[in-house]
Amino acid sequence: MKSTLTAFNSRSGSHAPDPSGIVTRSLGPNLDGSANYSHRVLIVEDDRSLSKFLTRELNSLKFAVDVSNDSEAAFVNLQAFVYDLVILDLNLPGIDGIAILQRIRATFQRRFPILVLTARAETEDMVLAFEHGADDYLVKPFSFQEMQARMRNLLRRHYSPVPQAAPVGDLTMDRAGRRVMRGQRRVELTPREFSILECLMNNVGRPVSRASLMKEVWQISFDPTTNIVDVYMKYLRDKIDGEGEVKLIHTVRGVGYELRND
Repeated sequence: MKSTLTAFNSRSGSHAPDPSGIVTRSLGPNLDGSANYSHRVLIVEDDRSLSKFLTRELNSLKFAVDVSNDSEAAFVNLQAFVYDLVILDLNLPGIDGIAILQRIRATFQRRFPILVLTARAETEDMVLAFEHGADDYLVKPFSFQEMQARMRNLLRRHYSPVPQAAPVGDLTMDRAGRRVMRGQRRVELTPREFSILECLMNNVGRPVSRASLMKEVWQISFDPTTNIVDVYMKYLRDKIDGEGEVKLIHTVRGVGYELRND
């Protein structure tokens, strides 16, 4: 097995799902099954070698880890236990990973972060995952060090006290309740759109570059070959700047985007 500081790039082939539907549970060498672990994580992954690698490394960081090798076993455990984070492969036997995302978000009222870990590297797959409830997206092969940083960021964003954002014109954001209003109109945003708007509201009156958005929202370096930022900005604009309303989101040519009320 490679070092945690190098990429994990092993797919040993598909595996039949565990017919019992019971997860493999590991509380780690320093955990006793009570409240002595830092967070509980569910890994939904059919590659058993990868699951064992992740379990071992996360245990060493004092994460309690459960593993489900198929979607049905994952739902059994999501209904039985409270998880702080879910790591989800999109290429599972049976139901497609995007459909699993939809089902999770439709089924569970409590919101928990979902990190998609997948071999699908196309922008279209990434956009679909974010649109259907993913909070972050990491492509295989991956660095465990990067994965660890992304997990910590997701946990911090979801469970730390959140200060309120100052309104911009008639646009208001309730960060704790994850509610956005444009005057009396409720604006329904996906998790990714919410994060982009949050970044813009943190920089009101100042242009935010595409590179900054990719770093702050996607936690990845700017890739000039992808237009994912522009795709999401169009989604966000269509929802924030309604017909007849003052336009708040502006394109700054050659730089990026700016939120301002003028």
